[in-house]
Amino acid sequence: MQRSWLTAMCCLLSLPWCGFVLAAAELPRAGTVFQARDTLDTAADGLQDAQQCLEGLRWKPADFKVTLESPRENEGDLLVRFPSPVSSGNGINDLVSMEWYAARDKDRRPCAADCVIVVHESGRGMTVGRIFARGLNAQGLHTFLIHLPGYGARRTPDADRAEKMLDGLKQAVADVRRARDAAASLPLISGRVFGVQGTSLGGFVTSTAGGLDKGFDRVFILLAGGNLHDVVLQGQKDAAKVRQRLEALGVKAEQIRELARPVEPLRVAHRLRPQSTWLYSGKYDDVVPPACSHALASAAKLPAGHHIEMAADHYSGILYLPAVIAEIRTKMNPESAVELPAVGADGSGQGN
Repeated sequence: MQRSWLTAMCCLLSLPWCGFVLAAAELPRAGTVFQARDTLDTAADGLQDAQQCLEGLRWKPADFKVTLESPRENEGDLLVRFPSPVSSGNGINDLVSMEWYAARDKDRRPCAADCVIVVHESGRGMTVGRIFARGLNAQGLHTFLIHLPGYGARRTPDADRAEKMLDGLKQAVADVRRARDAAASLPLISGRVFGVQGTSLGGFVTSTAGGLDKGFDRVFILLAGGNLHDVVLQGQKDAAKVRQRLEALGVKAEQIRELARPVEPLRVAHRLRPQSTWLYSGKYDDVVPPACSHALASAAKLPAGHHIEMAADHYSGILYLPAVIAEIRTKMNPESAVELPAVGADGSGQGN
């Protein structure tokens, strides 16, 4: 089984071509500014709770500027900046940043292709997020690793305060949705398929952002689910650390529920398109309890094969990343995908 994952990773890293053939072009230079506009369209929902959730998350669509900056070393080809549609009152945090890993053809020239917005985990290094951004980019997709509030170029001195994590999730959801329109304004983005992928904390954000409207054509959720408050209150390891820090501040269980409620994925899960949404969860996950993942799969009415349970916990799930990346690549553009071992091969996971 280990050999199959190694083979898959080697294949992933040896595919520097674009998903479909268009003339190669030059990347725009740092300092270039593009005009973008929100396409957010939160159609009315017949469920009162969902409607209230949408009203709390949406903003008035507007024109906005997208500016390109030089990236930090080994952090993509360019850094994309645009204003958050939700203000935190901090100018550094309110200027969204995302690392652009540009698709290239077989001659390593930038080319037109579909794109994926990648939403990272809670770790400050955003390690798993970058694995996804680089892995999907190596297969010929444009990828954008968005920095959530308080991360990367948006980091502020108080970013590590535990209460900031839950407070910042509403802004995170809005930023991820606007990221789609920021990417659409850039050259070389095909506009055919827009995907979003999130892991752990980023998976919860992705679930809710994907439920706002039909902005994303593909939604990929890894090691996340619904009932965010249960993760904070019952989860182990990283979740337990957040819980302990909140308790030290005097934050009670009911307050945690109220803080998590505005971005709760289950409130808008029925708005996800089941046929274009995939959830990858860990059977033995003790950070995001399996019950939370099953709750999301049920609320979203995911069909057979769209909820994949990996024989892993929250951390050993990294062993499946090559296969998950390969599946995402296939689902983004089946016509040009390379056949690699699927998640579930060798008894390593199964789709529900």
